[in-house]
Amino acid sequence: MTLSVGVDVGGTKIAAGVVGEDGAIVAELRAPTPTTSSDEILALIVSLIEKLRVDRDVASIGIGVPGLVDVSRSVIQFTPNLPWRHEPLAASVSAACGLPVILENDANAAAWAEAQFGAGRGHRNLVAITVGTGIGGGVVLDGRLFRGENGMAGEVGHMSLNPAGPLCSCGNHGCWESLASGRALVRLAQAGAADRPERATKLLELSGGRWQDIEGTHVTTAAQAGDEIALATFAEVGRWLGLGMASVASLLDVSLFVLGGGVASAGELLRKPAEAALTERLVGEAYRKAPMVLTAELGANAGLVGAASLSLDLLAV
Repeated sequence: MTLSVGVDVGGTKIAAGVVGEDGAIVAELRAPTPTTSSDEILALIVSLIEKLRVDRDVASIGIGVPGLVDVSRSVIQFTPNLPWRHEPLAASVSAACGLPVILENDANAAAWAEAQFGAGRGHRNLVAITVGTGIGGGVVLDGRLFRGENGMAGEVGHMSLNPAGPLCSCGNHGCWESLASGRALVRLAQAGAADRPERATKLLELSGGRWQDIEGTHVTTAAQAGDEIALATFAEVGRWLGLGMASVASLLDVSLFVLGGGVASAGELLRKPAEAALTERLVGEAYRKAPMVLTAELGANAGLVGAASLSLDLLAV
């Protein structure tokens, strides 16, 4: 079986694994992401790859990164939370390791993994949405990862859904991720607990009695325990998520949305209201089959599995 190494570079950690053609992870390593320089990140990536290659015949390397990758899959144009600007990372890693290397946006890589080995198996047209601190996306059309003219398709988190909405980290107002991400979940829960503390008893218990200290994990745990404000928060975030999905469905007519990321790990708390809002707002709903909405299956491993799989696919071309 042909093996590849997949690397998933995150803002806080780097995960690397040896992956087979079937998407199975043979071996895996993780390490904290250096934040001081791009050279230190490069050195760590190469170190993890070299450790994983010992006694294994690896054919290629795929690297998922949290930023914009050029159309050739070789240069990182920009990463908002890491020190990469026009960084030729593929060439640098290839020179150090002596293997072909491809880069991919991390959400794209995760989408490809879910399409090939996870919740998207059997679907040729799908959108995977990563709901975490922000919102990322990956698009698979006709069985192929859609990257767009410049390799930068799928940045769905910054679609504007409500110009009068909250300020987004990108500087615009009412972006999808400002309304339906982990940040939105915490913001709404804090506001609800401050305004109606009698309806947020579990939330406040988990946060030490201070609404200012409510975190995303508190909202999930409290909602699972029946806390009214936490449940209302998930309903609101899920509604905005579904409204955005309805807009995407109008453009792409996919058969499936896959929800991944930390917030989506709450399962039905998020999936159910998102699906309801999607169905309610879907154009021509009475005359078409509505897209399915499923929770991702591969979890935190989706990025490295997808990057590895893409590197093998491109090697075979």
